[in-house]
Amino acid sequence: MNSLTGAELKRRGFAAIEDGLRNGPLHIVKRNRPAAVVLTEEEYQRLTQGKTFAPSGVSAVQWLLKQSSSDTKGKAALDAELGAEREAWGAA
Repeated sequence: MNSLTGAELKRRGFAAIEDGLRNGPLHIVKRNRPAAVVLTEEEYQRLTQGKTFAPSGVSAVQWLLKQSSSDTKGKAALDAELGAEREAWGAA
C-alpha cells in the first residue's frame, strides 16, 4: 500500500503528496489508521466519469430510486467488467 503519514504530510507538505502519487493512489494515515486516499486528477475523472452524486440530505435508497434505469446491464456483462477490472488490479 502506498501510504503517507500525517506527520510526513505536515513536514513535507504538497511535495510529499506529489512524490507519493508517482506510485499510484496515496493513502493518508493518521494515528495509525487510514484517513483518506489521494488520487491524481486523471484517476479521479476516470472513476467518476458519467456518474452523478447524491445531494446531501437524500438517503441512498431515495437516490437509487431516482436514477435512470436506461443503462441496465445483465449479470454476464457486469461479471465481465468486474473480471477485467480485477485483472487490471493484478497487473498494476
